[in-house]
Amino acid sequence: MRNAELADVTLTNPDKLLWPEEGITKRDYLAYLFAVAKPLLAYTRNRALTVIRYPDGVHGESFYQKNAPSYAPPWIPRRQVGDVDAILLNDLRTLLWLGNQAALEFHVPFHEVDDPDHPLELTFDLDPSVPGFAAVVETALRLKEVTDRLGLPTYVKTSGATGLAVYIPLERRYTYAETRQVAAFLARYLAERYPRLVTVARRVRDRGTKVYVDYLQHGKSRTLPAPYSPRGRTEATVSAPVTWEELARGAQPADFTIKTVPARLSQIGDPFAPVTASANRANLDEILDFLKRQPLSR
Repeated sequence: MRNAELADVTLTNPDKLLWPEEGITKRDYLAYLFAVAKPLLAYTRNRALTVIRYPDGVHGESFYQKNAPSYAPPWIPRRQVGDVDAILLNDLRTLLWLGNQAALEFHVPFHEVDDPDHPLELTFDLDPSVPGFAAVVETALRLKEVTDRLGLPTYVKTSGATGLAVYIPLERRYTYAETRQVAAFLARYLAERYPRLVTVARRVRDRGTKVYVDYLQHGKSRTLPAPYSPRGRTEATVSAPVTWEELARGAQPADFTIKTVPARLSQIGDPFAPVTASANRANLDEILDFLKRQPLSR
């Protein structure tokens, strides 16, 4: 993008601390967004955006925002989605403008705005029920063993909090109803295969110490943090794509922060690039045929 285009973006209160414990100012934050813009935008492009804004930093009040504010510049791309005037996070200047508005989290659905019935990924959100990351990693690795046997490509990122999200990029022809069947099948199989580790119980009090495999988060109206989105946590952690090898070697969510991710991206590239590429997308036909013959019980 030419510098003239970025002249539309004004940085206000550059020295305001957004993550006080880490000494990260708004100027630092916009520098981070500039550094990760290419892979972040590759994923968010043409998806209706929800942001979480923290006008006074992570210790202040926060709020979700789905509608483009009335004062948004006319060059901000947007699309009407139901009764929501949704921003499309398609370019660098929109990203930086949102950063200047103290939008610290960027959440998007699994589909593009012009094709709301066909998700581009099947996703599992893995949440621990008790402190600790080891059980979440073990669950993700067990899920990968299953998807490998089924010939399904899988990629993983940290939530930026305490969990992981596992993504299967899809051919663009499956409905949410179909992907929900496959997600339920895989999640329930894991819970049956590893009953001391995994649960699909929706009520928190029923989960005990197990890792909750949330396949219901994969839905038309649901969202997850975009890859490279920061989180509104004191440690300035990021929802960071990681490799399976890094997880197996003991990577922790705290390893991936606004301060560390840009250098890592320069060194190893984007582990999530295959998710946004058109190649190597999963075909679910055989699994769906199997499920038609042996439907899951409710």
